[in-house]
Amino acid sequence: MEPVRILTTGAGALVFAATFLAGGRVHPLQPFLGNTRRALSFGAGMSAAYVFVHLMPELHAAREAFAGSVGFELRFEGMAIYYLALVGFLVFYGLDVMRGKLRESEDPAREAKAFRFHIGGFAAYVVLMAYLLVHNLEATRISTALYTIPMVCHFLSLDHSLQIEHGALYEKRGRPLLAAMSILGWGLGLLITLPAYVLALLVAFISGAIIMNNTIMEMPSEKDGRFVPFMIGGLAYGLVLVPLG
Repeated sequence: MEPVRILTTGAGALVFAATFLAGGRVHPLQPFLGNTRRALSFGAGMSAAYVFVHLMPELHAAREAFAGSVGFELRFEGMAIYYLALVGFLVFYGLDVMRGKLRESEDPAREAKAFRFHIGGFAAYVVLMAYLLVHNLEATRISTALYTIPMVCHFLSLDHSLQIEHGALYEKRGRPLLAAMSILGWGLGLLITLPAYVLALLVAFISGAIIMNNTIMEMPSEKDGRFVPFMIGGLAYGLVLVPLG
């Protein structure tokens, strides 16, 4: 791998890690939007725009990459890609449902189990996201920047949601763990190069997962979200992405 790519993706991984370590105290958009909640909603709109304008078309490229890289004829022309996106969507829906069931009890042991279950799923999620920082279907500096920016916004929303959900336990254990997973995923990306068809499947899985996590954590609700910043963030970043394909 070229040294420049190692440096650019490494910088992205460090930004991912810093997002978790400092996300509860700092938001880069806050000075422009007035408060943290508006900034989170604006960033959530950017993340949603990345999913719908960039990742969804990338699923088609992933399907072609998958179909072209396997050594045998596929009966359904690579439809497995879309199925894996569905699997990613359902896995994180299931994670949220199971977390909710574990938290229904007031037993502290079940509370701790809910935290371990929830944070374990997101630790794996962050590892995959950081790995795809190094190995994506488009390995250019522009595509790396386009990926890093909305994912930082996505992680800020994730950090905010987990902090509300788990409080001091997340601040003490969760944030350092997810920051470490950002560096681990990047390191695995440097050490391990998966076949193109496996990479295509990972892109599909993570696309479905992002869509679900956007729905659960980032879509503004009547209690907490801010619709106008969310809408402006989505439309504005969508306009940035459209001419870039």
